[in-house]
Amino acid sequence: MVVPPYFDVPPKAYGGVEAVVADLVDSLVTRGHDVTLFGAGEPGTKAKFVPVWDRAVPERLGDPFPEVLHALKVRRAIQHVAATAGLDVVHDHTFAGPLNMPAYQKLGLPTVLTVHGPVQDDCYHYYRELGDEIALVAISDRQRELAPDLNWVGRVHNALHVEQWPFRADKGDYALFLGRFNECKAPHLALEAAHAAGIPLVLAGKCSEPPELAYFEKEVRPMLTEHDHVFGLADAAAKRKLLAGARCLLFPIRWEEPFGMVMIESMVCGTPVVALRGGAVAEVIVDGVTGRICEDPAELPAAIAEVSAMDPAACRAHVEANFGAETLGCGYEQIYHRLLGRQGRAVRADRWLDETASFRVAAAELA
Repeated sequence: MVVPPYFDVPPKAYGGVEAVVADLVDSLVTRGHDVTLFGAGEPGTKAKFVPVWDRAVPERLGDPFPEVLHALKVRRAIQHVAATAGLDVVHDHTFAGPLNMPAYQKLGLPTVLTVHGPVQDDCYHYYRELGDEIALVAISDRQRELAPDLNWVGRVHNALHVEQWPFRADKGDYALFLGRFNECKAPHLALEAAHAAGIPLVLAGKCSEPPELAYFEKEVRPMLTEHDHVFGLADAAAKRKLLAGARCLLFPIRWEEPFGMVMIESMVCGTPVVALRGGAVAEVIVDGVTGRICEDPAELPAAIAEVSAMDPAACRAHVEANFGAETLGCGYEQIYHRLLGRQGRAVRADRWLDETASFRVAAAELA
């Protein structure tokens, strides 16, 4: 299992990919698999952890150099583990990591790539050029629909460990925006809706990169009133408290969101979601039961009032039934078995050491 080098797994605050991977590897280990996690930072899961950096590098997020260097570091580490302990499959969650696929092919290791981001424009061309050798996994049906000709081998919705999230039936008198501060996430629309609905808004999330800071100063700060509160970046404990206490989560996205972890994080706390239609929103929210899906920003204020009458227990039950962490382990386990079955057997490095002279030479060089 390969994750980016920017945050711990699980993350202490921001880090949606890392949160999903933490739940995935723990689920796989619980199901009896041996999992080795390659990344940075401190160990925090049930998997064997191989840190390929001295520390996580959150300050380098958005810089392409760490992505490329991380891919090289991980390739060497995987080659070493394959030669000494054996591996069956490489599951990558990074952007540059799939470029290592030819090296893994030489070891007989299939590569699975979960596509956590968009699949349009430049990203589409990147994934298309990877060819059919890499197995792509979508995190929503909508993501797959946007690029149907890519080499998709399945769809596994993101999920979480329900028992690790608090449930609260009585709600505070505030709406919550929780996400990155940018035009796509549209906290300015959340402010407009909350003001029109007459409810205070708490804004929490990442606002550290130059584009995020510029957006905040131009679009958000001028709209703030004495009833709004800019919380800043919430750590894991603060995020749970904010979500559990909110009357609703506002999710006024303006792009094709591949999934939207914060929606299931909100609902598992018993908090309904008011969202604009886009991306995977309709796959995650049960309209009229666990939130409201709006077609236009003008509909958001009325939806805020409407969701106040929704049953918090129904929100949590929806997540338990459809987005529990066990679905992660089960879904990816099936994909791994299908890929290994295509090869006729599970490839282990010790067999290749006996059968392939060139691999023996490569392993000796790594030792």
